[in-house]
Order: sequence, then structure tokens, then C-alpha cells
Amino acid sequence: MKKSEWSDNELEDLLRQMPKILDHRNPRDIYQNLSLKRRNIKLWLFPGIAAAAALLLFFILAPMLTDGTNLSYDKMKDEKSSVNQEMKMTARDFTNETENDEVATKGKANAETGQPSIMKAESIKTAIYEDELEKGTTVFTYWIPDPQVQILIPISIIAKNTQDQAWLPQYTKEMAILTEEEWGLSEFYPLNGTMKLDENTSSVMVDVPSNHQYGQGSTNEINFMNVVKKDISANSNLKKIKFSTNGVPGIELGNFGKLEEVDVVPDKRHAYLFYYPEGSDMPFLTPTNDTYNDIITAIEVMKSDQPLLGLKNSLQPLMPLHDVSVSDKTLFVSLKGNTSLHDNQQSSSSFEALLLTAKEFGLEKVVIKDSSIPFIGSFDLSKDIKVPIAPNLRITE
Repeated sequence: MKKSEWSDNELEDLLRQMPKILDHRNPRDIYQNLSLKRRNIKLWLFPGIAAAAALLLFFILAPMLTDGTNLSYDKMKDEKSSVNQEMKMTARDFTNETENDEVATKGKANAETGQPSIMKAESIKTAIYEDELEKGTTVFTYWIPDPQVQILIPISIIAKNTQDQAWLPQYTKEMAILTEEEWGLSEFYPLNGTMKLDENTSSVMVDVPSNHQYGQGSTNEINFMNVVKKDISANSNLKKIKFSTNGVPGIELGNFGKLEEVDVVPDKRHAYLFYYPEGSDMPFLTPTNDTYNDIITAIEVMKSDQPLLGLKNSLQPLMPLHDVSVSDKTLFVSLKGNTSLHDNQQSSSSFEALLLTAKEFGLEKVVIKDSSIPFIGSFDLSKDIKVPIAPNLRITE
């Protein structure tokens, strides 16, 4: 079949024969719609409009051109795809540039009115605070090993209270939805066993199957014991844990022998350091394995790394600290002469590490004096700041 050739005059005659398109809307309505969405038309928008017009013209002429032409169906699809892609790119560019224009306009307006700009990055609080906790919710803390299984990192979640459940059944239910590996930690939960409350002895009964893995190696045994004790200590005031295997009292552990029960002793007086999961710039606030006699010693520990455990110093963004003292369950710290203090995420995480360390020693508030900046994130340094309820909030829903 011979390829037909259309001259310019023939195409013009063909277009004149096309039916007229009339818009029956009231001109006032058209103008009103345009006014509501009026924007400056960018020069780059015209190629997109032209592309759309070309696409419309193509489909109108296609039926007339198929007779006596070698324009194949595959070629029509290719041309349609090309035009669609161009239109998508144009629309995306328009959206991005419009958003950028709006952000720039708002930022300029804020600068003129003296209001904080929306361009300012907000520091994230990673701990949970009492005044921010909604009614009808409960905080649960789980201790999870790092990938090298050297330290335990406390992860806290917020769960809605259930009227028909005590804290322990809800606690064990929530552990099944933890996503440890997504957080850069070792998969550990749910526990391979059951946990029940013995109200007569105010203790927790932990029953494991006969094929449990917690006796396979020294590391597994120590981690299992530490996790269970820390979990109970962090979430209750219970003082004892009883173990059984398939309902028979006792659990066999190589390093401990046959163990039937252990006491739960509150585990406090640690210093909080930074632990960075692989590929993350946001640290977990992590207590040291060691404990310390007083908070002054713990604060000195916070200034140094512990490379063998993968822990980084947590006070560097706040340094130097002066006149550190304790009075009436309040930690007082002076930042006098600290001209390098910045309102950013690192400083916010550092301040939270200080708050959590204060909590470890039974303190309730921290007071910062002589700060060169009024705020660190949402922390108002001109006021007494209460210590958090729990560290490292993660969302599980």
C-alpha cells in the first residue's frame, strides 16, 4: 500500500470541515472558575499544552488517515505513549514548581511578619513524655538486642487500653507486632513461651516449650534472662519471675542449671549513650551495661565512646557543661560560654539522653542555665523540664 501524502492545503481544508465545538457555559461561571484557581502560567507549560492538543488532533484524524496510509497500530501506541509521558512529566514539573513557589512565598511572608518560617526543620523528640500522653493509653517498653547481641536497647510503644485485659496479656499481645529488624535490631519477639500473672504471689509465671532455644549457648541464656527481668522491671512493680517447662516447674539453662525462679531488682543508675543502627542518622538512646554511683560520674561517661559495644558519646552537642549539681530531685546544668550550641536534631537527642540519665538516678526535672539559645527543638530552656516516661518511641500501627 502506498503512503498517502497530505499537502498543507488539504490538511487546512480537512480541519475546516470539522464540526464546531461550542461551550454553553455562562461566561461569568467560566471566569469565576478561572479566578479561583488562577496561577501564573510558566513558559515551560506551553509544550505540555501543545502536546495535549497534538494528541487530540491525532485521534480525530486517525480514522481518516488509516485508509491509504501505512500508519500501524504499534506506531499509534508508541506515539500515544510518548505524548502521555511528556504530559506526565509536564504535570509533575508543574506540581513541583508550584509547591516550591508556595513554600518560598510563605517563607518570605513569615520573614516579613516576624513569624517562624515553615522551612525551619523541627527536631524530633524520640522519648515519651507524660504531658504528651493521651488518655486511655499505656506505654510498654521492650528490651531488644542489637544485631551483634552485645547490648539491650529499650524500645517503647504506646498502646490503647483495653477494658477486659490486665497489663500483662496486653503486653504479650503487643510484642507480636514489633518490627525489630526494620528498626535495625535483632529479631527477638515474641517470646517462645507464655507469660501469666500469679496474683497470689505477685509474680510472673513464664512457661516455655521443651524445645525452646534459650538454653542454646551462653549468649542466648544471658540475653533471655536479662530481657525477661528488664521487661518485667520496666513495666511493673512485680518482684519475682517463676519459670516452668511445659507446665513443669523449672527451666534448664546451661550456665544457670535448673532455674525455678529469680528476683526482679530495679535496674537503674546507668548513663545513656547513642547507638546508631546501620544506615541511620537517628540514634537510639541506650543505657550503658555498667552502673554508676552518682549522676556526676554518669555524665562524665556520657562524654566518651564505648567502641567495643558500638556506643557513641551523647553529650558532645551540648559541651561544655558547667556547674553540674543536684538539688530537690532536680539536675542543674550551666551552659555558660557555650557559643557553639545549635538548635538541631543532634542537640535535641543529646538533651534527651541527659534527661533519661537524670531519670536513672531518681531525678524528676532538669534545669538549664546560661544557654545561648532559648530552645532546643520544642524544649523551652527557660523552664524546668520533666524527665521522660520511657525512651525510644516507635510506632507499630
